[in-house]
Amino acid sequence: MGPLELHEYAALDAVGLRDLIRAREVTAAEVEDAARRALSQVGAELGALTRPLFEPALVHDPDGPFAGVPFVIKDSGPFAQGVPFTLGSRSIQGAVAAVDHDLMARFRAAGLVALGQSTAPEFGLSFATESVRYGVTRNPWDPGRGVGGSSGGAAALVASGAVPVAHANDAGGSIRVPASCCGLVGLKPSRGRTPCGPLTGEAAFGQLVEFALTRSVRDTAHLLDAVSAPPVGDKYQAPAPARPFAEALRTDPGRLRVALATAPWSGTPVDPQVAAVAVNAGKVLEWIGHAVTEAGPGLDADDIVEAAMLSVVSTGGAVLRGAPRRPDPASLEAVSRAVLAETEAFTALDVLAAMAAQDRVTRSVGRFFLDHDLLVTPTLAALPAPHGTLAYDAPGQSARSWLRRIFDHGPFSAAFNVSGHPAISLPLGQSREGLPVGVQLVAAHGREDLLLQVASQLEQAVPWADRQPPVFVD
Repeated sequence: MGPLELHEYAALDAVGLRDLIRAREVTAAEVEDAARRALSQVGAELGALTRPLFEPALVHDPDGPFAGVPFVIKDSGPFAQGVPFTLGSRSIQGAVAAVDHDLMARFRAAGLVALGQSTAPEFGLSFATESVRYGVTRNPWDPGRGVGGSSGGAAALVASGAVPVAHANDAGGSIRVPASCCGLVGLKPSRGRTPCGPLTGEAAFGQLVEFALTRSVRDTAHLLDAVSAPPVGDKYQAPAPARPFAEALRTDPGRLRVALATAPWSGTPVDPQVAAVAVNAGKVLEWIGHAVTEAGPGLDADDIVEAAMLSVVSTGGAVLRGAPRRPDPASLEAVSRAVLAETEAFTALDVLAAMAAQDRVTRSVGRFFLDHDLLVTPTLAALPAPHGTLAYDAPGQSARSWLRRIFDHGPFSAAFNVSGHPAISLPLGQSREGLPVGVQLVAAHGREDLLLQVASQLEQAVPWADRQPPVFVD
């Protein structure tokens, strides 16, 4: 085939690159070289990397199911052994991960070639990736707009063609919101499907889930097969020969009971263009053969905020309180200072009240899926926001008022972190301005297979593979 040109590299998803390497049409070294050129070309322009590229790439299994596929990890805490991290904060200086996160061990075993670290807002507590430490991360579809958060740098790099897949995590929408803003596939798996370390998953009362962002449904399915495998000895490896999620893409899910909801439980107005894309998705599902009705779970927006406080005080405030050296409040952004103060004031009774709210949300969502197979909603209530719209460093905010603010922007996602149900955002439309618009699909707990089957049907009916943003590799 000859040297891999950047436009050839960027046109392929992870499975496509893997298959080229397996067929020996290109070498893993040639793919890595193309990825480094691509990351160098768009990384600085988008403000999506926290540091120079890793030299060499992080150690990985050359025989894994994604052997040779380029990848980036998120600056979201101790994740990869030997790699410095900051969680997007000026308050963290000189911190280096002593061991691999469990998911990083699985990424390595899958053969993913980690080449860099992507940007995130301070402590991942925003739907805008605009930290004081690293500045704004720009959207390849419109550099004047944001990429969402908190996995914003990952989304920018995948959308621009720099890498086909990138590590991401989600405690309230942090995979799905950037996926919507950048025109990507963003799956938040069910609680427990992928591993979460003690600093994140367990500490967040099960609301934070680790996974990735991709450009294709098949990449999402194959990657979920690779990293949701059980441990084998002291290593993690993909199950063989079973591939339940990749195989599910070839299975017809049958006629499903689909509910469509375009009005959020908070009463937040939804941009008509955004709502129209979700309505059209319902029409496409009906055309495919599913039974579509207008319905949604009976949820209390205040319960979602109160339950989300468990995640905020454990992943933000508790990290700050437990740090070896207490950070200078002046080095924190305004909302982080509020989170630290409110964590210190949080009592056992507050925890019990928040857990009761989480229970109410979980029961409501669980009951809803007794009568429905799938829920369809917009992912966001609005188009990707101009920079500065969600100002994390603006004074006068409390943790709860901040949650209400970001949940007004993205009112459909956090309920399913609270309840633990799987949800996926798909790039099923564009605005008049040419901006991506995501649609969220939610299923019963453990039914990622169903989400992926329907996502594959929609990918065939409303294809997005040929869409490229103005800022794209080569």
